[in-house]
Order: sequence, then structure tokens, then C-alpha cells
Amino acid sequence: MLQQLSIQNYATVDSLDIEFKAGMSVITGETGAGKSVILGALGLALGDRADKTVLRGGANKADICAQFDASGIRVAQHWLTDNDLQSNDDSGSCMLRRVVNSDGRSKGYINGSPVTMANLKTLGEMLIDIHSQHEHQSLLQRSTHQRLLDDSGVDKKLLGQLHSSQKQWQQNFQKIQELSRQSEEYSAQSQLLAYQLSELDELAIDDNEATDLETEFKSLNHADEIISSVQTALDLCNERDDQNVTTLMNQAIAVLKDLSEKNEQVRNIIQLMKTAEIQLNEAVSDLHAFHESFDANPQRLEQVNTRLSELHAIARKHRVKPEQLSEVIASLRQQLSRIQNSDEELEQLQANDALLRSQYLKIATDVSAQRKAGAIKLASQVNTQLHQLGMPDAELEVCLQADNSEHPSEHGLEIVEFLICTNPGQAPGPLRKIASGGELSRISLAIQVITAQTSQTPSLVFDEVDVGIGGDIAKVVGGLLRELGERTQILCVTHQAQVAGQGHHHFLVSKHISSNSSVTQIDALKAEDIVREVARMLGGEEVSDESLAHAEQMVASK
Repeated sequence: MLQQLSIQNYATVDSLDIEFKAGMSVITGETGAGKSVILGALGLALGDRADKTVLRGGANKADICAQFDASGIRVAQHWLTDNDLQSNDDSGSCMLRRVVNSDGRSKGYINGSPVTMANLKTLGEMLIDIHSQHEHQSLLQRSTHQRLLDDSGVDKKLLGQLHSSQKQWQQNFQKIQELSRQSEEYSAQSQLLAYQLSELDELAIDDNEATDLETEFKSLNHADEIISSVQTALDLCNERDDQNVTTLMNQAIAVLKDLSEKNEQVRNIIQLMKTAEIQLNEAVSDLHAFHESFDANPQRLEQVNTRLSELHAIARKHRVKPEQLSEVIASLRQQLSRIQNSDEELEQLQANDALLRSQYLKIATDVSAQRKAGAIKLASQVNTQLHQLGMPDAELEVCLQADNSEHPSEHGLEIVEFLICTNPGQAPGPLRKIASGGELSRISLAIQVITAQTSQTPSLVFDEVDVGIGGDIAKVVGGLLRELGERTQILCVTHQAQVAGQGHHHFLVSKHISSNSSVTQIDALKAEDIVREVARMLGGEEVSDESLAHAEQMVASK
């Protein structure tokens, strides 16, 4: 519900802080006192259009804040969470703020975060509904008709199943569209991939082949140098008669042999030299084997060079290094496989489409049955209220029109619209075309009284719902508003004493004029002041004992 409204430098308001409570709050005041200013400021906080003319004279900016308790409004809490705009505490409090600068530009905020006007409107419609001749006439929207009927006449669990079923179908259908759009592109891509793989398969590239060939090419390309160096090493090790490493090692061991019995350290050195001799002989043996097996084949060198040229050429074509060609082949095969399997995937998705449509149709049919029954009941109840509200010839009809959309709709198989006939012999028509401003307010009141227990909107504002009525009808309107206030928060701007006397709370709007400016203020009235204000509404500025007595009786009887 709306907890507080703060207004700074708006129209004739200098500074106002108004605290609201649950129940029916009545707002009264003389014509021109500024009741519309209060609602206008609230409308700005809810995203209405603004320009620099809304600023109080001489002010640099207007600042309006509306604080709501949204803890029990699940749809609003989900929206705030989805848009990362939730409050910093767990109180469920939600602050909507609007700042209008002197150049006419404005900024909107939700819980301190900057937002668009569309965001303010979207959230505002979840928190409060203003019914007047000019502001926030949500009753003219078919979506409101749909919601009101579903809230009052359709099982919530069944509605959840309908929305879930439609969402599943929508997701599946989007995948079908995506695959269908890609089919032509896939066809051309498939041909390219097949050609590329064919070209690579002809080369029969082995894993690590490029790296192995590079190593072999370096060896073959330096064959003469390798053979010469190996032969020199062999000569130095044991091929010369008396100056090779082996002979010299044996000579050194022989010289030291006689010292081994005289010195322990020399004996260890000799042992190390013998070990080195063994390792040297093994190295020489391996070097001999390498020398004998090394094939300095010019033809092989040419073959290796040609193969490397082929690998480098295909690698450049795919913009990779030769050693990455195996990865390229694996990637191309994976892409081609995915494309080839896309036809099977599309067939499966189309089979799912038929299944999901069937599931949706079954649930939607059950929803339709409940809507038909609920439409008759809702129309009957609303018409009873309309007759009590001084519209004896009015007949509301809840019309269910078949939705001929090709695809499953999140709303089901029909579109809901409220039609009204206000005069005998008149054909029912849309509310926006048939009902006048005053009639629309009473129609809205009648509907809200019936649907209040299940309505998702926790706060309702009725701006002069008593236009064109009086006497007993005004008393009925007051009673209905008070009844509605038992279940949800009601803010009612009224000129009728019979309505004002029914309020749980009473606010008086007044305007004070000085030589320089006019200032609007609003005050919460106590018991005696409420009686006096109702008496003024009954008899004018000159309050008589009779009007006071009548007012006291009206206030006491509520």
C-alpha cells in the first residue's frame, strides 16, 4: 500500500509529507484548494508526463517521492528482483521518485536507482490504480479485463500451468525458427566443410607428422656435416692408433694402479675412471650404430621437403600452423556433423511442437470453461452493484472473443473485454466508447468491490467518483468504498458529504493565499474536525447547528 507521499516545489505545494494508512482515506477540500495537485504529484511519481510548468514559481526543481509497502505484492517483488531494483533491506519497502528540473527534463528513480519513465509506469501499475476521468484508466485496457476475470473466476494453479505450457511452446518454436532460418546457410556451409575435409583427407595427415618431418628435414639437410662430425668423434675416441681417448684413459689407469694400494683417495679416483671408460665405450658403440644407420639420401630429403611444402600450404589456407592441422580436421568434422544432425534436430523440434500444442490446448480449454462460468457470475454481480449506484439501466457484459492467433497465446483461447450498455435499447459497446467519465468511475467502483478479494492491485484511488450523484446514491457509494477499504487501501477524493463521512481517515486540502503566492497544504483531521468538515460539505461555509448535528450523525453511523 501507499505509505507516504512527499512533495517538494510542485505546482502550489511548497513542501508536503503525507502519511497514509490502510483502509479508506477521504480527501476533501473546497474547489480549487489543490486536491488535483496531490493526485497530480502522485501521477508524476508513477511515470506521468511532465514539463517545467509543474514547478512551483521560483523553484529550480520539483521532487516527488512515493513510498509503498510492496512486501505482499509478489508480482512487484519479482519485477524488482528481475530488474535488480530491490531495496537494500528486507522490509519490502519500495520508493518511487521523480525529479523535474526547470528546463522540463525529468529523472525517475526506484529505490534510489535511475530508471526510465516506462519502468516507473510498469511498477506503478502493480502498486496502485488511479480511477478518474483523465488519469490511469486501466479499466479501459483489455489486459485489465483479462486479469480481473481470471483473478475472480479461474483457478490460479491452472493459470500457472497455462502460462508454463505456452512458455515451453514458445521456447521450442523459437528454436524451430532459428534452425529454419539457418537451413540455407547450413547448406552452403556444409558444401564448404565437405570440400575442405576432402582436401585434407587426401593429404592423409598423421598426428605430429609436421613436427617429425621438420626434425628429419633438418637432419637430412645437414647430412655431410653430421657424417663428418661423427667420424671425427669416432677417431678421437678409439680409431687412432695411440692418441685416442680410450687408449689415453687406459694409460692413465695403469699409471695410477700402483698407487691404489697406498692411498684410499687414489683408489676411488681409479674406480671413477674405470666407470667413465665403460660409459665411453657404450657411447662409442652407439655412435658407431648411428654412423652405420644414418642414410644421407638426397631423394628422401626431396620427399620430406615436398611433403613439408604441402603441409605448410594447406596450413596457410586455414590460417594455422602445420602442427595444428589435426585440430583443424577435428573441428571441421564436428561442424559438419552438427549441420548434418540439424535436420534430425529440426524434425524432433517439430514433433515437440505438435505435442506442446496439444498439451497447451487441453489446459487452455479447461481455462476457457472456467472463464465462461466466471464471466456470467462477474457480470451479474457487477450489474447488481451498478443498479445500487444509480445506474438502473446499465448492463455489463463480459465478452469472450476467440483469439484467432495462429500460435498459442499466453492468455489462452480467447480475448476478454468488458462491454457496457448504459441506456435501454442501446447495443453493448467498449467501455472507452460508451461510458462517460462519471459512469466509468462508478463502473470501476462496482467491479473493484466484487474483485477486491482477489485483485493484485493493493491500492486504489478514486478521483471524484461521486460526480453527478447525490443523496442516497452518494451514501451507497460511500458504503461501497468503505467496504472495499476493509480489504484494500482506498484513497478517495470527493465532494459528497455522504461519501466523506464513511472514511476511516480524513485529509483536508486547503490553499492559503498571500500577496506573493498560493500555498497548498493537507492536514489529517481528528474526530471533531472531521465532523466540522462534513458539516461544511453539507451546508457550505456557514456551518449551522443543524448541519453539525447531521454531520455528527453521518460520521457516527459509519
